[in-house]
Parts: sequence; C-alpha cells; structure tokens
Amino acid sequence: MNRLQQKYQQEVLPALQKEFKHSSTFSVAKIKKVSINMGIKDPVDPKAREKVIDNVVDQFALISGQKPQITKARKAVANFKLRAGDPLGVMVTLRGQNMWEFLDKLVSITLPRVKDFRGISKVAFDGQGNYSLGLEEQIVFPEIEYDKIESIRGLQINLITSTKNDKEAFRMLELMGFPFEKEEDKK
Repeated sequence: MNRLQQKYQQEVLPALQKEFKHSSTFSVAKIKKVSINMGIKDPVDPKAREKVIDNVVDQFALISGQKPQITKARKAVANFKLRAGDPLGVMVTLRGQNMWEFLDKLVSITLPRVKDFRGISKVAFDGQGNYSLGLEEQIVFPEIEYDKIESIRGLQINLITSTKNDKEAFRMLELMGFPFEKEEDKK
C-alpha cells in the first residue's frame, strides 16, 4: 500500500464519514479510476506519424506505469486531412495500485514542478463529482527525459469518483493533499 492510499484509508475516509454523516465506510467518496489522455497533432507523412505515435506511447508508459491505448479517428474529415483509422492520440485508464502510485507522484512530485504553479483549480468539477486537470507540458513528470521527446505536448487527467457530489469530492481531494489554489492567489 503506498503513502497516498494509506493516508486515504487512515485519515481521509474517517474524516469524510464523520463530516458528511455516512453510516457506512462504503458510501464515502473514493477515487474509482484515473483516465489520462493526450491528443496528437501529427504530421501527415505516415512514416513520421508512426514515429510520433511510438514516442508518445513510450512517454505514456513511463508516466502511467502501463501500456496506453491508441485512439483512432472513426470517420474521415477532409478539412483536417484525416482518414478513418488515423491515430488521434493515446489514453490510459488507471485503477488499483497503478492509480494510487500515479496520484501520489502527481501530488507530491509533478504538480510542484509546474512552472508558476499556484494550485489547481477548485472549479474543474463536472457536477457529478469527477475532477479534470490539464497539464500543458508532459516534461513536468520526472520520468520524461527532455532529449528523448520530439515535441512538448499537453495532457488531460480525469479523476472519476464514486460520489455524485462535487462538494464531497472536493473535500476528499483536499484532505488527500491536492494543492488547490488559495483565494488570495487569484487577486
């Protein structure tokens, strides 16, 4: 069991159960899965595209600890020079131990490395208790070697929770140590 998972079990779970008056620990909010994805604005040349895809897949495997899935276009769009089946990006869904290790690394190592970081947004909840976080550069992850990437890309991280209540999801993430922006930082 990693640090963040242990903190959730020993501190966050009892605090949320008491604060939101849950009768059972099973009804307390928890993170079910983490979905990470990155779009690829790839070159039109098929050989160059293949190299870019392989590079991004390798980066995602390093960041997440598991092999990502390549997302492909469902239909052709002439204006974007896109054919059905062309790769659009990569995605990975983390659950269990991989999810906890990724979240621990995100909170304690990666987010503090973001340039001019003042905290993550408090309003990025979707009304269903899920949280979305965008990072502009994949190089903030310690595993990524700057010399081995072909270009800097942004990525999207989605935390899917078991609650439908944004307030409870926010409180859970806050107790887990997610660095939310402070009100005085916005001024």
